[in-house]
Parts: sequence; structure tokens; C-alpha cells
Amino acid sequence: MTLKEVPLQTEVKSAKRIKVSSLAKTRKRSDYFWAYLMIAPTMLGLFIFYLWPIVQNFYFSFTEWGAFGQYEWTGLDNYKRLLEDATLLQAFKNTSIYIIFTVPIGIFLSIIVAVLLNQNFKGKSIYRTLYFLPVITMPAAIAMVWKWLYNADYGMFNYLLSLAGIDGPQWVSDPSIALYSIIAVAIWSGIGYNMVIFLSGLQGIPKMYYEAAEIDGAGPVTVFFKITLPLLSPVIFFVSIMSLIGAFQVFDLIFMMIGKSSTALESTQSIVYLFYQHAFVLNDKGYAAAIAVLLLAVILIITAIQMVLQKKWVHYD
Repeated sequence: MTLKEVPLQTEVKSAKRIKVSSLAKTRKRSDYFWAYLMIAPTMLGLFIFYLWPIVQNFYFSFTEWGAFGQYEWTGLDNYKRLLEDATLLQAFKNTSIYIIFTVPIGIFLSIIVAVLLNQNFKGKSIYRTLYFLPVITMPAAIAMVWKWLYNADYGMFNYLLSLAGIDGPQWVSDPSIALYSIIAVAIWSGIGYNMVIFLSGLQGIPKMYYEAAEIDGAGPVTVFFKITLPLLSPVIFFVSIMSLIGAFQVFDLIFMMIGKSSTALESTQSIVYLFYQHAFVLNDKGYAAAIAVLLLAVILIITAIQMVLQKKWVHYD
């Protein structure tokens, strides 16, 4: 090889590298193009049906609505009104009680049911289906059935109590217990959905941990608290966030089970129910938008707190 051939070979190799690099960049741009094209319908729908309504709602929270869809800018008046609204404070109280009972109790019962249905026994598929049936049932149907069960005159619960010589209460019209009657229905109807998620999490736990615990002589209670719960903590964290957000948005059970003229309405209405009243009954859409913005802010703050605290109890390894 002569000295004149070396630069020539170097130039050829360099040209090949440039050509390969150019082809790789072109292919990469093509991949990005098709990727964005595939997700474009979803992103467009997300913007039109989710992001844009949020922006509109935030704008409308600074307005006051009149007849025939007319509105005018009022600045912070709606937010000042929020601070002075005793009904909103009561709605927050009702929603907080609902969350305190439904979220932890619902998660705990769902874990117990999932652990039991994760065992090998005959007919477990039937039991899983029975627990999941309320999830695929319309909330309105669930509310109507339970409203009949709660009926003070001919409901099944009061009938069973009458057999024991006990006068049954007014389950959905007594302000002192109506909210807890709704809470019981919410817990019952939510177990099946969370159970499926926990079942998938349980089946993802390696069997070797349970085999090692069995060799060490650990009992079922010790295994549950020392192995199952720690390894299930990421799933518990996910379910707790989703359950909390869903509990903040409770509406259908209250709307279907509590009458508009019921004496228990004030002690059971949630934040979303109050939003519905102002938006669609009283035609006070500006104030309703402010309630929605406040609810969004509360959910974001609590979710952010959960994201920070999860580092102390969620185990991803």
C-alpha cells in the first residue's frame, strides 16, 4: 500500500459513515412521523374533550351567567363567594367523611378478597365473577336496587329487623345515617374493581418468597404482613390514588338515592352534587365552574402529597 492510497481509503470510509448516519437520521425521522401520526387521534381527542374544557371552565369561573347563555366577567367574585359559602363547607365535610370511610375500608376489604380468591380452590372463577358483577352494572341500577332495600316501609333490611322485634331506621332519609348508608353501597360496589387489580398484583409476586417463608415456618398472618403487603405496596399506592380521586367525584349514588326534597340532602350532598345544583338547576354556571376549579386544585394537592409520601412506604424492589 502506497502513501497515496491511505487518504483515498479514509475518504471512502468517511463517506460511508456519513451515508449510514444520514440514512439512520432519515429512518429515525420517519419513525417519529408515524409514531406521532398513530397517536394523533388520541391526542386530538384528549385536547378537545379534556384539556380545552378545563381551560374553558377556568375562564368561566371568573364570570357570572345570566339567561340565554349570556355571561360577563366578574373577576374573583366567585372565589370570594367560595370562602363565605356554608353549603360548600358542608359539602366538603360530607365528601371528607365519605372518603375517610370508603377509601381505606374499600382497599382493605379488596385486598382480603383478592388474597382469598388467589388461593387454589374449586369454583374460584365463579366467586371472582360474582364479586366483579357490580363493576359492570350501571350505577343507576345499583342505586335503585339499594334504595329499595333501604326502604323504611317494605325494604328487606327493615323487614329482617322487624323479625327480631326491632324498628328499622329511615336509611336514606334520616340525616344522621343517610351518608353512611351511601358509604356502605359505595364500598360494596367498589370491591370487585379493586379486587381484580390486586389479583394481578398478587400473581406478579414471585413464589420463592412464599416458599422461603414456609421453610422458615412463618404463619399466614406473618406472611401477609411481611411479604404480601410490602410487595403489593405499588399496587396499593395506585389503587389508593384512583380510589381517592373517584371518591372526590361521587355523585351518582347521592343523586339516585337521595331525593331533591329529602331532609337528608344537606347532610349527604357532595362537592360534585353541589356543582351539579349550581350548574344545571340554579343556572349559576360561573360559581359552579369555580367549585370545579377548587375541586381540581384539592385533588392535585392531595395527589402530590401522596406522590411525596409514597417514597416512605412503597417498595418497588
